[in-house]
Amino acid sequence: MTGSHTSDRVLVAGGSGATGEELLSVLRPTDLTVRATTRSYASVDTLERHGADEVAVVDFFESADAVRAVEDCDIVYCALGTPPSLRHVTGGKLVDRTGVINLVTAAVAEGVSYVVFESAIGVGNSKAGMSLPARLVLRGSLRAKGDAETALRRSGLAYTILRPGKLTNEPPTGQVVVGEGGDTVSGSIPRADVARVMAAAPFTPDARNRTLEIVSREGLSSRPTHRVDIDWAEDLHPVERERERL
Repeated sequence: MTGSHTSDRVLVAGGSGATGEELLSVLRPTDLTVRATTRSYASVDTLERHGADEVAVVDFFESADAVRAVEDCDIVYCALGTPPSLRHVTGGKLVDRTGVINLVTAAVAEGVSYVVFESAIGVGNSKAGMSLPARLVLRGSLRAKGDAETALRRSGLAYTILRPGKLTNEPPTGQVVVGEGGDTVSGSIPRADVARVMAAAPFTPDARNRTLEIVSREGLSSRPTHRVDIDWAEDLHPVERERERL
């Protein structure tokens, strides 16, 4: 499915989260117009300092807010997630499910051309990449992310689903190991590396409509299987992606 417009505007949903802020920094030097979302007016100035050209204060539990967030956007980067809490265990109403599905629904209606979704190793068929104790603590949010992944795959939108390992605040390594097939790679990865891969995904033909597990080379906790080599785009500009379509 191709978008109904070729706007240079991209959305960073969850821009006030740790990965979202890293993503804003990656996108800042590009020619893209970047809109970031937050639930708090108190975060607006911070997001603008990190590189957001526009900030939308929205609640993705509200479908009308999701529609407003994606308006005139060509690419959606989804870094929505639930902060640590008991809801990770119990599930219930989580932005990882309800919010992401509202976002995907709005993206379909808007004619968005590409969605990148930050999921997690431990979701779906990648559960072996996360220890059992961690899976038990996070089981509610892992199920929610799994439902969101399914909704995105079924949406008809072009997408990349990225499942990073344990997220750290270390500097970017630039050495990302990519697996595909669920039980592939395990370990940790700096959020800064995740942000770079997320930013590149819409402009990387090899990443289209794939679900990929990612960890940093130095963060590997076991020998990777089903490893795939992807030549991530470095030039993050819509012209390059349009050229690939032609």
